[in-house]
Amino acid sequence: MPYDWVVFDADETLFTFDARQGLEALFGRYELPFDDATFTEFKQVNQPLWQGFQRGELTAKDIKQRRFVPWEQKLGKPSEAINTEFMSCMATICETIEGTERLLESLHGKAKMGIITNGFVELQQERLEKTKTAKYFDFLVVSEQLGVAKPDPEIFHYTHKNHMSEQPAPERILMVGDNPHSDILGGLNAGWHTCWFNRDNSQLPEDIRPHHTITHLDQLTSLLNER
Repeated sequence: MPYDWVVFDADETLFTFDARQGLEALFGRYELPFDDATFTEFKQVNQPLWQGFQRGELTAKDIKQRRFVPWEQKLGKPSEAINTEFMSCMATICETIEGTERLLESLHGKAKMGIITNGFVELQQERLEKTKTAKYFDFLVVSEQLGVAKPDPEIFHYTHKNHMSEQPAPERILMVGDNPHSDILGGLNAGWHTCWFNRDNSQLPEDIRPHHTITHLDQLTSLLNER
């Protein structure tokens, strides 16, 4: 095994994250219509907030308090309460990405594993419980807890210092994720090895060079167990 630690992103790496389906479920609870225009409006509000959080300009609480403001009157609740319901919907519809269980089981006992994710604590814990995957991980680091988001190297350095007791060399840590910027660039800037999970055959930015690239988690299972 070439790595002592394998650290995963959560959304769209280990677990599905279909915001559209989650919003549709949320609106369904209130028996309200949901369409493409509503989802587009949500993205127009939500994406700049997350970008601001990743730049360190906003907090996770800012996102909770702002991203559902346009629907407060329609749903009859403040944005933060709506966000809690949305997280519940997202946890309910969550499924593991194809190959997740095989990968985690193949690595269990051979390398230690953890998760670093940009998001909210309540959703991450619920998903681990729902998918029965919590047993595989030594730690779960969520950006909301630290007030720092990937790709900021601080969240990687914090994880290395506080959750890896034997302090492995950075090159003995593999960061696996689907986002070239937050996962791969963040891991590279921390000195870690990286594996880009390119499920959609996307174009990689020219200035980002992961150590490995896969299109299916089974490929990572083979890669790590053959070396």
